[in-house]
Amino acid sequence: MLDNNNAARLREGVKNLETMTRFALAVLALASGVYTYLGVRSLLDGSADMVFAAAIIYSVAVSVGIYAFWTYMMKFLPLMRDNARRMALVGVMGLGSLMIVAMSSWLNAAALAGSAALEQHLAVTLEDYVGDLDAAHGNALSAQSLLPDVQRASVRFSRLAADERQSGALTGTSGSGSVVQLLTQMSAQLDELGGTITASQSTVAELFGQGSTHLANMRALVSGEGDVQPRADKFAAEAIALTGVIAALQETSIASSVSRAAEDLSLGFIAPVADGGTADLAARQDEVMQSVMGAVQAQSAALKSAADQILAQPKVEAKRFVPLASAEAVLLYARDFLPSWAGAISIDLLPMVLVFVLAVVYSASRREARTLDAADKFTAAEMMRAVSLFNEMSAATKQAAQTHNGEQEATARQTQSEDESKSAEIASTDPNVTPIDAAKRGDKS
Repeated sequence: MLDNNNAARLREGVKNLETMTRFALAVLALASGVYTYLGVRSLLDGSADMVFAAAIIYSVAVSVGIYAFWTYMMKFLPLMRDNARRMALVGVMGLGSLMIVAMSSWLNAAALAGSAALEQHLAVTLEDYVGDLDAAHGNALSAQSLLPDVQRASVRFSRLAADERQSGALTGTSGSGSVVQLLTQMSAQLDELGGTITASQSTVAELFGQGSTHLANMRALVSGEGDVQPRADKFAAEAIALTGVIAALQETSIASSVSRAAEDLSLGFIAPVADGGTADLAARQDEVMQSVMGAVQAQSAALKSAADQILAQPKVEAKRFVPLASAEAVLLYARDFLPSWAGAISIDLLPMVLVFVLAVVYSASRREARTLDAADKFTAAEMMRAVSLFNEMSAATKQAAQTHNGEQEATARQTQSEDESKSAEIASTDPNVTPIDAAKRGDKS
């Protein structure tokens, strides 16, 4: 059981801390207003004077609203005794807290973590662009992988032509006839296709170098120092240039050219007329050229299939850099800045803790007051006042009794006087009646 004086001490403690509570509430409201001003200023556009005035007005309104709201809560909620009214005020406090978070806390978070959130946005966008450049470069390099196949096919046809020329390996008759001419023609076409692929390598390398330079500049802007907004503007310019490089890389891919060239290799096959001196040699030449045609068709189909597989790879979708305000960035990357959000919300909702503390203290004071005896509930000042009132009441009662007794005596004397007067009148008119005064005197004698 608590001490008999504990209830009075609790009430006295609340009274002593009232000034401190008001001061703390005012400081918290002012701090919230300052950070709200910083957050609002980053969202508004227009002249400097207009932005300043609008941000000041909004932040002052927020500070006054927060101070008034929590003052009302501290004043009335601890005094509620029945659960219905207490829960009603708790619901009002919850609704007010949500409104405070909506109008102030997110702006406070923007002021606390706005620059970091913008840098986070730039960093995430940079990683996306790195992936896009790598994907576009990979697609462009995929066509380069066809070069070894083209070169091997060219070398094979060239070697067959040389063997036929020197030893007649195919027809059995050496010399530069129709078969050698056809094989040389196929080798030349494949060399031309290989040269096209080789020429594209320098273009791809140059574009990739440009893209890497833009990425390096963007990375330097992300990790740079100073105000983040000018860096974001430069980042946007670099992003636009990098988007152009990525698009050029996709257009530079030689895969479509290889596919068309491979198809032309088969469809555009022109077999020369057998020029053998004898019918037997001419027949053998025709047979070999049919074999060469089959080999050319097979090589054409293989190259076209490989090129089509490269073309079937998904293309890189061009991304557009979207600049964000600091408040928008804080909302977009809220999970990455939970400590800042916690601090911003705590500035506005910390008075809720004070409200609950006062509610607990008032409840304890009322509970303890119900357990005290009647005499224990009086302070010395209250006892002195009660004694003074008792003395005043006693004096007033005594005076009233004296006044009543005096009135009764006066009434009795008046009645006796009236009786004597009446007796005297009767005696004067009737000789047989003796006055009361005479009778009394006779008795005395």
